[in-house]
Amino acid sequence: MITIKKYAAIDIGSNAMRLLITNVVEQEGKETQFNKSALFRVPIRLGQDAFTVGEITEENIDRMIDAMKAFKLLMKVYKVERYMACATSAMREAYNGKEVTEIIKKKADVKIDIIDGKKEAAIIAASDLHHFIRTDATYLYVDVGGGSTEFSLFSEGKMIASKSFKNGTVRLLNDMVNDVVWQEIEKWIKANTEDYENITLIGSGGNINKIFKLSGKMQDKPLSYIYLNSQYQYLNSLTYEQRIAELGLNTDRADVIIHALRIYLNAMKWSRANKIFVPKIGLSDGIVKAMYQGKI
Repeated sequence: MITIKKYAAIDIGSNAMRLLITNVVEQEGKETQFNKSALFRVPIRLGQDAFTVGEITEENIDRMIDAMKAFKLLMKVYKVERYMACATSAMREAYNGKEVTEIIKKKADVKIDIIDGKKEAAIIAASDLHHFIRTDATYLYVDVGGGSTEFSLFSEGKMIASKSFKNGTVRLLNDMVNDVVWQEIEKWIKANTEDYENITLIGSGGNINKIFKLSGKMQDKPLSYIYLNSQYQYLNSLTYEQRIAELGLNTDRADVIIHALRIYLNAMKWSRANKIFVPKIGLSDGIVKAMYQGKI
């Protein structure tokens, strides 16, 4: 007996919003499958508002309403039976964040939960992360967003420590991350990884996924620190327009991708990791899994 349910996750990030529609396939005696049915991404950079002026602007509220109306219609067309919408760093920090969720509920009939960094890290950990974590190894999981970066240390299959820092690509783009934040991250990584040998990074986020795609590697193969550093130097040598024209990057990816690489490279350096795996996981996947498991 096979049953198929349709779940959806809406991830309202600092750089973009995503709607992930997933087929949840249950089969007796087999592990439940989560198969991506569709993914839609809308480049509304809420972090630009939240981190610079402290509020979501009228223009972006209108764009959000249109995006949520579109997501609502898409979920209807796909016959989604259950969904959850989570907003992260930008909406957390905008002083009108809660007010915006109320406007969207009223005008687009989509309920949005603003989640904190700890819950964000826990939801991501509920994704397919366990498939990539061997019980005889140690991993530093790094999820780089527009407004924050979540770090989680796993050893022998268990989470040892986890912390969210206000350092993300949109903040870096606006020169809003001071040296103190970098020092705090370095201190946290070094303190939590010093007792472990041979640490491997696991990276998630749209930017590292793009770098991985450009590498042409198979999904189960890692990228080396040397490769990542060479990509960083190469991207730095190109203009914003060249990154769009020559590499086919989205306009809202071409300016933040370098900043994301800087975070991953520093995390590798401070944890003494020389390779990074890039599984296709993120907040959206985690939301679907956590919904299915009854965790949210």
